Order: sequence, then C-alpha cells, then structure tokens
Amino acid sequence: MNRAVTERAMAPSSPLRHCVVIAGVGLCGLLLPDQWPLLARIAVMALFVLSLDLVVVGIAGLATLGHVAFFGMGASAAGIVALRWTADPLLGLAAGAAAGAATAAVSGLLVLRYQGFTFLMLTVAVAQILHSLANKLRGWTGGDDGLSGFAIDPVLGIAPFDLEGRVAYLYALAVLVGSYYVVRHIVDSPFGLSVRGIHQCRPRMPALGTPVGLQLWKIYVVAGLFAGMAGAVSAQISGIVGLDSFGFSLSAEALVMLILGGAGRLYGALIGAAIFMVLHHTASSINPYHWLFVIGGLLMVIVLVPRESLASWLRAVPRPWANGARASKREVA
Repeated sequence: MNRAVTERAMAPSSPLRHCVVIAGVGLCGLLLPDQWPLLARIAVMALFVLSLDLVVVGIAGLATLGHVAFFGMGASAAGIVALRWTADPLLGLAAGAAAGAATAAVSGLLVLRYQGFTFLMLTVAVAQILHSLANKLRGWTGGDDGLSGFAIDPVLGIAPFDLEGRVAYLYALAVLVGSYYVVRHIVDSPFGLSVRGIHQCRPRMPALGTPVGLQLWKIYVVAGLFAGMAGAVSAQISGIVGLDSFGFSLSAEALVMLILGGAGRLYGALIGAAIFMVLHHTASSINPYHWLFVIGGLLMVIVLVPRESLASWLRAVPRPWANGARASKREVA
C-alpha cells in the first residue's frame, strides 16, 4: 500500500486536469467585462512566461535575457502576414510560431555553444540586433511608428473580434490552455526528463548517451515557438506591433513574473504573470511614476524571505470566519 502511494505521488500530474482548472478559472473572467482587455494581456504574458520557463532555471537551466527576440519576431510575422497576405488568425498564429522557432533555431546554433555569463550576454545581443533591424526595415515593420493598419478576420470564421475584447480574451485563453497542454506533455516526456537531467548534472548526461547540445537546441527551439505564438496573439488582439515587442524591459518583466510564480512548475508562470499584471495595472493606475516600487518590494520579499516563513505567517493571520465556523460546530455538538 505504501508503495502504491509513493508511486502515485511521484507520477506526473495530469495535463488535462491542469488545463481544466486553467480554463475554468479563465472563464470566470467573463464575469468581468470591464477587465477583458487586461485579462487577454495576462493570458498573452502567461504564455510568454511559460515559454521562458522551458529554458531558464526552471527546466533547462539556461539563463537568458533575450527571450523577447522570439516574442518580437512572432508579433512581427503575424502583423506582416495579416497586412500583406491573409488576416486569418490561425494562419497568423502559425506564422508567429514559425518565426519564433526559426529565430531560436538559427540563434541557438551560436549562443548554445557557450554557457554562463557569455550565453546570457549573447542572448541580449541577439535581441538587440533584431530590435535594430526592426527599426531599420520601416517598409516591413513600420520602424518607430510600429506596424498597424491590419484587421484580423473572425476566429474560425464565426467569431469576429469585438470592441469590448471578449472574443480576444477567449481566443488568447484558448491558445494559452492548448499551449500549456502541449508544454506539460513535453516536460513530462523522456525528452523533457533528459533536459532536466542536463540541468541537474550536465557532465554526467553524455556518459548516459544523451546528446547534450542537441537536446538543449531542441528545447530552445520549442521555447522560441511558444514565445512566437505569444507575440502573434499579442499582435492580433492589439492590432499593432511596436518596437517595444523587442524591448529588453519585456524580457526582464517576464523573468520577474517567473520568479513571482515559481520557476520549474509551469503553472508558476501563469500565477506569476497574473500577479505581476494585476499589480502593474493597479499600482500604475494609482501612481504611474512609482508603480515599480511595489513590484520591487514584493520581489524582495519573495526572494529574501523563506517560503516556510511566509507560510507560517499566513497561517498565523486571524481568520474570523474560521473561528465562527468552529463556534457553530461546538454549539451544534
């Protein structure tokens, strides 16, 4: 019996169960029509941070600050496809995914040859080069003015994007849930386990027959694919692609979101994105000049204070409703 319990505890959690929970929580957002644009943006950033979790400390252990390069390429590809060829959202999504994956595949051949600080700086360099190219190629990207003037066709031909943002939110949520399902399967697969093994003990994996360089390149391309999808959805629901899609601040914010939610658990990317975006929206609406103070303070608490202490503090918080429930139980007894 103990063995069965242990095996059950060690078994990976069901991706379908997680997706049902994510979809259920997301559908509750339909009760907040005034917040649909914000919720759609949260879904986009959650997908972007989810892709980041595949390569940073969470899964592969690759420290990067240039992940925004794949996001920006996905957004630009979706915008260009919508403006010059077809406004079908699914084709634009596929174009963004392909652009992100291709960028990761090509850049990964160079940056993955190095480790540590050199790898980190090369990822930043790749993002900055693409930012500069997007600024120079005004005929394709719009340069400083950004890429705009494109409209997206109805999703599946039946659901047009409305001004209130409901369809955009449901579309972003559906892409997020589907992507989470695929990413969870990848992480729990033998390939995902080998990548985790490279992170935990890189020198030992070649002795076990694992091609370290190839496996890291594969996970880098997969992460680029989903980051490109996030960029494509962002472009489709906002109707504009600016140079900030290649901005360094977006990579830094994504890393903060991942730290807030907890790296390596995948669902932590979703939680961190929601916390950061809600705090950002609330704090910036109160004081648009000092909202980073709130984010910085929260990040310091999470990094410096052990989670055990936070849990004990939360348990020590008075809960009047719990005392009332216990009192009613005693009266009934």
